[in-house]
Amino acid sequence: MSDPLYKKEILRLAADAHGAGRLSEAHVTGVAHNPTCGDRVSVDLVLDEGGRVTSMAHDTKACVLAQASASILGQALKGASRDDVEDLINRIDMMLGAQSPPPAMPFDAYSAFEGVVEHRNRRRCVLLPVEAVLNAFENSENAEPGSVGSKT
Repeated sequence: MSDPLYKKEILRLAADAHGAGRLSEAHVTGVAHNPTCGDRVSVDLVLDEGGRVTSMAHDTKACVLAQASASILGQALKGASRDDVEDLINRIDMMLGAQSPPPAMPFDAYSAFEGVVEHRNRRRCVLLPVEAVLNAFENSENAEPGSVGSKT
């Protein structure tokens, strides 16, 4: 396959499916949906007292681009805070707009998506799992005091 949109590295990331599944003891769940194509990503997080991710799992019913993006998060999200994830989504968005280099470690695997620059309508596919993580953080912040989070 010579299309830069589906290069081998993206296909490998999707097939590896790091973090695929659900967490039975999740503190919070976030969801992101793209009504244009029907892609849907659910993310379960366990957060430490400082709000950093200690565990993450995802249920990704989506295209290979979203699956690969979720796999990167499954491998690299541990230790991230909401601020880190907000910075990450901005860096990915800028990279996909050909305005900046890929994110730094541990999220440098997003460099595999540089071919998406030419496919503006597919950028959301890459961002969808990160949006689900941000939704989980939002749900955590909106939870009742003393509770561990909100499941959506």
